[in-house]
Amino acid sequence: MCGITGLFDTRGQRLPERERLHRMNESQHHRGPDEGDLHIEPGVGFGHRRLSVIDIATGQQPIFNDDKSVALVFNGEVYNYLELMDELRGHGYVFRTKSDSEAIVRAWEHWGEDCVHHLRGMFAFMIHDRRRDCLFMARDRLGVKPLHYAMTEDGWLLFGSELKSLMAHGGLRQDIDPRAVEAYFALGYVPDPWTIYRHAQKLAPGHRLLVKRGQPIGTPQRYWDVKFTLDAKIGEEEAAEELRRRLKESVKLRLKAEVPLGAFLSGGVDSSAVVAAMAQLDDQPVNTCSIGFDDPKFNETEFAQQVADRYRTNHRVEVVNSDDFGLVDLLAHLYDEPYADSSAIPTYRVCELARKHVTVALSGDGGDESLGGYRRYKMHMMEERMRSAFPLALRKGVFGPLAKIYPKADWAPRVFRAKTTFQAIARNSVDAYFNTMGLVRDPLRQELFSDGFKRDLQGWHASEVFHHHAQRANTDDPLALIQYLDIHTYLPGDINTKVDRASMAHSLEVREPLMDHQLVEWVASLPSDLKLRGQEGKYLFKKALEPMLPNDVLYRPKMGFAVPLARWLRGPLREQTRQALQQGALAQTGWFNPSVIARLLDQHERGTMDHAQPLWVLLMFDAFLRNAGLGAAVPARAAA
Repeated sequence: MCGITGLFDTRGQRLPERERLHRMNESQHHRGPDEGDLHIEPGVGFGHRRLSVIDIATGQQPIFNDDKSVALVFNGEVYNYLELMDELRGHGYVFRTKSDSEAIVRAWEHWGEDCVHHLRGMFAFMIHDRRRDCLFMARDRLGVKPLHYAMTEDGWLLFGSELKSLMAHGGLRQDIDPRAVEAYFALGYVPDPWTIYRHAQKLAPGHRLLVKRGQPIGTPQRYWDVKFTLDAKIGEEEAAEELRRRLKESVKLRLKAEVPLGAFLSGGVDSSAVVAAMAQLDDQPVNTCSIGFDDPKFNETEFAQQVADRYRTNHRVEVVNSDDFGLVDLLAHLYDEPYADSSAIPTYRVCELARKHVTVALSGDGGDESLGGYRRYKMHMMEERMRSAFPLALRKGVFGPLAKIYPKADWAPRVFRAKTTFQAIARNSVDAYFNTMGLVRDPLRQELFSDGFKRDLQGWHASEVFHHHAQRANTDDPLALIQYLDIHTYLPGDINTKVDRASMAHSLEVREPLMDHQLVEWVASLPSDLKLRGQEGKYLFKKALEPMLPNDVLYRPKMGFAVPLARWLRGPLREQTRQALQQGALAQTGWFNPSVIARLLDQHERGTMDHAQPLWVLLMFDAFLRNAGLGAAVPARAAA
């Protein structure tokens, strides 16, 4: 695991400036504190920061082929690299190291761009091939590892694990993309392939890009996509047994390391399943860690302890103060662009705890998306039954007006929040799910933005992100559709971004057995009623885990990794929030209506309305602007 960066001259053979490349590389020192190196030759420069996990003695990067005509920098883990090496030896290749990075070099030599089809794991890498005079980049199928790239005005292609490495180059303009701002305020993150900056992009999950010197960069090509065929002919008991087998195989692949290894154990189904599988695969006690909160409404350590006791793990727990909100500015620095998932705070803390004892931790991320675990799936399916009972025109005519006149009731249990339900029924399936996922929903977002900012948007709406992916989903199954949308938006944009930045801030490698692409493909072939049956999410997964986990863990209500935002913003964060939103960098942009912000603050502080989510989204946007050194100058740059 590491950080990669570099630059490629798309116009000729100019020699990269060593100082620039060094600055780009060192901006990601936290991703790889063990070693770092640069490679410079005419037309290209690579930088690498290493967190040593496998082949500690000989796995340094950049790594080359025999005549040094091929150079690679790589972030991630290829779990099938030993089998891949054996296959390539059969084709006559000789290996000098025991590293998965050399396996990628040889795979490129043998298969070229199709090398990605032979890699099983999490990865982002760049290859320079001097003979072919090209640069090749690729990102893993589920977007576990990040990769950013950008073109400078003088023809240099920059790339890096984190956006900060591109900005460290010094030659990239910081023009804000209004579409990215609209998407951020809708979703709480900037979705692939955008970044907050107009001239920089993320390589989307499951994509590759070949750049040939002297030619236009072109468009990244998709090399993988999940297909929800739902056509597996398999009984429930057989499917449960096969799911257990595939879970253990995926976990086993991720246990290879030359450093201390453990797991997160939250007390939820997914992390508990991973720990149970680890314990069954190893005679030694598993190292596990949990974060607890001093507020019982957010504390699930008792359930983690049940699993730890059952499998006799080396379990460590730290209790976090429920007023642990001091990370706002640090998070802005770590994420490089606006990011509003408040669970980044406990995620940062659990990574901090894990790194005290291990260098590698397995997580349960990705299970909700493919296995059908989110509570919102149940609500969406209920609404979908109502949508299917009436034509869209009738729904718009009846439920649309009801949604407008019905009072907003964020304080009430969800079953009584009819305004949100009416809004959802009046929309088509994709727009309804987009609204469900919204942090700052329409029409509040439209009220919040100034007229000038809306002119910059030119009518673009963040729901287009969902519609773009929905066109490729190739399914008429309503559950499969929203799972597909989550796998292409929320999972890489929110979950994977959160875990990557929080873990790498502590030089901790996190591995994700439930995001193994072969496991995801198999689960996608199962009928939807094995994932969500009635009100029971993850139906098959829970059935499969009954021999492995306590019922209290499997069938209790889902809690999540939440923090008490509403209380913070009425109490200890009140003055800081008001100062930032009314006088800080955000207020200087001219993009927001001051009267709307004042109304949100007043209503939330008085307790008449719960505006915790939109206020947090605003606060984190202000923190981003301050961290990036932006503010009053933003509107001119955005309009450039």
